Amino acid sequence: MRPVALVTGASKGIGAACAVTLAQRGFDVGLTYAEDRAGADEVASEVVRAGGRAHVRQAEARDWDDAAAVVAEVEEALGPLDALVANAGITRDGPAVRMSAEAWSAPIDVNLTGTMAIVRAALRGMMRRRAGSIVTISSVVGVQGNAGQANYAASKAGIIGLTRALAREAGSRGVRVNAVAPGYIATRLTDVLADAHRDHLLTATAMGRLGTPQDVAGPVAFLCSGTSAFITGTVIAVDGGLRI
Repeated sequence: MRPVALVTGASKGIGAACAVTLAQRGFDVGLTYAEDRAGADEVASEVVRAGGRAHVRQAEARDWDDAAAVVAEVEEALGPLDALVANAGITRDGPAVRMSAEAWSAPIDVNLTGTMAIVRAALRGMMRRRAGSIVTISSVVGVQGNAGQANYAASKAGIIGLTRALAREAGSRGVRVNAVAPGYIATRLTDVLADAHRDHLLTATAMGRLGTPQDVAGPVAFLCSGTSAFITGTVIAVDGGLRI
């Protein structure tokens, strides 16, 4: 029987790459999306082509009850979760002095509270079974900060603290909780960067390029696998040697 993973925010970018990579490494995969059903269905098709079963579910990341329903539905369709990748996230960039209350709250609610909601829903069963791996998606911005992203940076820094706290809570029950902190990855979020900003990032990155979603998916799949059985409470930077 293939192990089962749930990837949130899996209709595009890093989430999509994680879902397909996990399928290629032997997992059946549940996928959630916020709005892009067509994208999620295409990723599900790639999961099936890789030999896995797929289950697609629309989800509201910040809704605690919906998070519990997502986990229950995926487990009914595919089986008990062996791994969770909490990837769903948004940005609402802007200078702090002009940031509205809604612009502040949205990334905190989706990125941080949404991560806690889905992790809590998955963690109960994993702890009962005394097995499982949870991978949260933070960001280099949560470690270093970034002008114009106070809200996003706060949410991603919070994910690191949450990950380390949960690792301590769940470790004695056989469940591992780790984070991956991507640097600047070529996705729709970086497509809007000005040329000067992009050039600066390339200069500041030891590898001289932006990352790809697949660059992130590999470390995520490693943390979901038994190969990382003695790793918990850690944050893996996937940033190409970025030093700003």
